[in-house]
Amino acid sequence: MADFHQEGIITTLHALYETLDRGEYLVNLERNLEEHARHSRISLLLPSLFSEIQNPQVLDRILDEIQKVRYLHNVVVALGGAPEEAQFQEAKEYFGRLRTSERDVKIVWVEGPRIQQILQEIKNREIPVGVQGKGQSVWVTLGYLFARDDCDVIGLHDCDIVTYDRVLLGRLIEPTANPNNDFEFCKGYYVRISPTERAMKGRVTRLFVTPFVDAMKGLMRERGHYELERFFGYHRTFNYPLAGEFSIITGLARELNIAYDWGLEVATLSEVYHRVIPRKVAQIDLVPNYEHKHQDLSPDDSEKGLHRMVVDIAKFYLNHMRSHGVALDDAFVDMVLHTYYQNALSLIRCYGEDASVNNLAYDRYQEELTARYFRGFLWTAWEQSRGPRESTLIPCWNLVVYSLPDIFAKLLEAVEADNA
Repeated sequence: MADFHQEGIITTLHALYETLDRGEYLVNLERNLEEHARHSRISLLLPSLFSEIQNPQVLDRILDEIQKVRYLHNVVVALGGAPEEAQFQEAKEYFGRLRTSERDVKIVWVEGPRIQQILQEIKNREIPVGVQGKGQSVWVTLGYLFARDDCDVIGLHDCDIVTYDRVLLGRLIEPTANPNNDFEFCKGYYVRISPTERAMKGRVTRLFVTPFVDAMKGLMRERGHYELERFFGYHRTFNYPLAGEFSIITGLARELNIAYDWGLEVATLSEVYHRVIPRKVAQIDLVPNYEHKHQDLSPDDSEKGLHRMVVDIAKFYLNHMRSHGVALDDAFVDMVLHTYYQNALSLIRCYGEDASVNNLAYDRYQEELTARYFRGFLWTAWEQSRGPRESTLIPCWNLVVYSLPDIFAKLLEAVEADNA
């Protein structure tokens, strides 16, 4: 059961409804959202790989739940991993089931020739567009939503959620769609427990991001970098900073630079931090448990799995510190490695005790071994980020429009033509 605890500088919205009748709660939630939708047009952005369409036992459930809601103005799918025309046509047919007389559905074919031509035009102006992946797909699709100019609130969640139901969708969107609130950004969070293994998941959050951010908050305070102390304190406030689910008002979304690598989630939190006062930011407990596909550790390959994820996230944080006046060198980063690792060991003890009292399986040695790997990955991130490096952030659409005033018209025409 959720508690009432508020910690940090943002608002935490707990799952107190779990003590009540769930069916009655869902009815009231959706009734309220339908009322909100009379004043704010709500869009759902779904980043999806074509391979996820080939996994219908998961995605079918997600679409079946979305079909039941009546408060969405439109659904836009950011389709990746589909270089062939036949794949795009299959995706159009598959997601087309979400279309109703009151709800539009569009597929943004990121690898299609029309979108690729637009990306090339942007690159010709020396504006970076990143590389193919979730970040680039989300960025392009946000541009299309802005070009439509018919949405006020955007919700985003992944398409590999095994435990999905529409309570998750409604709770994700309600804080930013509710005109009686003042939230401009809301991040989802949840418990990650594998029902089959009866074990904690979310290793990168538990064993890397949380102890690392916690360590950096203390180090920045000790060295007098008080703005960075507040920055890391803000990140530490989020219960699940790597969650892929959030909702945002359109005006703010237009201002955000988007990371195209595994640093997407923490970079988004950072962009919000620099643009929004804390009382306009919330996090919400979405569901009692969340299960999706798990990444391999890949200790020997820095381009795969959790190895790549940790390296990309660490590079973002290291580059952020350097860009805000912290001089990094081997000695400093070495100290960071050891401080992070000691923090991780302390948390591992807490996780073990938490698992024990909840009758979960917990391999403390394996957790400590994973933290040791993450410590090495942190050094890899430092080696890769030395010297002048190009940012992994794609510029916000407001900036792109300054250089290419007709880009929205072209983007709108390209997506509409693909979907004709």
